[in-house]
Amino acid sequence: MTMRDKETLLAEELLIVRTAGEIPEIAFHSALHYLTADPDGPGLTLDAGDLRQLETQVIARYREIMLRDLDPANRDLRLYRGIRRCIYNWERLGKFCRRQGLARDEELQREIAGLLCAFLHNEAREVGAGLRPSSVNCTATELADFCRLLDIDTKHLPLPAAWQALCLLPED
Repeated sequence: MTMRDKETLLAEELLIVRTAGEIPEIAFHSALHYLTADPDGPGLTLDAGDLRQLETQVIARYREIMLRDLDPANRDLRLYRGIRRCIYNWERLGKFCRRQGLARDEELQREIAGLLCAFLHNEAREVGAGLRPSSVNCTATELADFCRLLDIDTKHLPLPAAWQALCLLPED
């Protein structure tokens, strides 16, 4: 197998991981298996750079999913999953990074924190004006925990007043 063949196979798997569904690390592990261990696969030996490219695609896909769920324009679309799913995906991404020995992406964390605050301010404005019911689909406790995970400093990145009123009531 030539180096060009390896690059082509890896590029195909990178695309598959990048465009994977809701849990991109499944596509990541499938790609690893296919490329290296599957009896019907090419039997490649991946170096650290190859692995890093695959990991980068997982992170990019999680970012795309979270951005989708923090975009107010998506709230009425079928693809929208809400803040609760964003929380789950942030946690999944964190677990993936820990398993892979990757450092936390502080730039992504700041981006998600800023988008979450902007989303909540927009939501508070629209709900307060009677334009729509709240689309926040998590409890105030879940949202507060998410804010802590994102290290949201409310002095520099404030949440809207009475943000808790936007949230679901806790289940009994």
